[in-house]
Amino acid sequence: MARAYASIILKAPVETVWSIVRNFNGLPNWAAGVASSKIENRLDPDVVGCVRSFHLANGAHVRERLLMLDDARYCFTYNFEKPAFPVRNYLATLRLLPVTHTDETFAEWEATFDEAPEDEGKYVKIVSEDVFAANFRSLAALLRKAKPEKPAGAMRWKGSQPNKVWTSRVIKAPVDEVWRIMRDFAGMGGWHEEITKMHMLKRQRSDKVSGIRDFYFGEGHINEELLHLCDLTRSFSYRITKSEIPWMNYVSGPRLWPVTADGTTFGVWTGDWTASPQDDVVLIPRTEQNVYQRAFATLERNYFGKRRR
Repeated sequence: MARAYASIILKAPVETVWSIVRNFNGLPNWAAGVASSKIENRLDPDVVGCVRSFHLANGAHVRERLLMLDDARYCFTYNFEKPAFPVRNYLATLRLLPVTHTDETFAEWEATFDEAPEDEGKYVKIVSEDVFAANFRSLAALLRKAKPEKPAGAMRWKGSQPNKVWTSRVIKAPVDEVWRIMRDFAGMGGWHEEITKMHMLKRQRSDKVSGIRDFYFGEGHINEELLHLCDLTRSFSYRITKSEIPWMNYVSGPRLWPVTADGTTFGVWTGDWTASPQDDVVLIPRTEQNVYQRAFATLERNYFGKRRR
């Protein structure tokens, strides 16, 4: 199965971008290659199951069915009812995530499909570059020119945010280089300013799931167990097994995405735990800024700072 993919950082809050792209009939407003569009059977464009019928600038006719729309997680999925290309089993998802550090938006667009053997790789390149990446560039240009305002009353997370701490940042370096550094579970002491004496207990490998790292964060002595490590999603998670901080059931971890538009990295770091409301008033902002955001920032500065100058 083939996979097409493109991603970009859009210079607008996620609520603003979502108000534009969630309209399943709105492609002519921001996708340069789409000339006209209508929803069949007079359905609203946010009715799951509706079909959009649209014409490209070159005259080609395409039909796509909305299979999933999620206002809480800023994403939708659709398929081809009448393909734009000679591919089978086409399934595409457009997803947005907030860049909390700058109040911008990470947008990714991906599709999986089957190509004929003689077309292997052909439509991956076309869909990735000529459709997804090109439409993202058009959307970015619209946002720069129109500068749309955030919708009145918009909520960042409808209901509640996914984690007690959910924070993100763009790292100006290629994702595989960033991941090569971050996946070393015992390596954070080399690039986080307040972490010292970090090592794996019992001389275990730092990529051994269930291994425990021992370190000092300032004056505090902490042990953390590696719960998962994934080179496919460029992510890992861990839990605290020893700490003087007044929290329980602490589980945390980062995940990285490639930003194909400029070769940078989008990183998300999340954390959940149980603590008293009084303690959380201090713990939540301190963990977000002094641990997660500082980790991303110091990693970029220490390993990739010279490249940026």
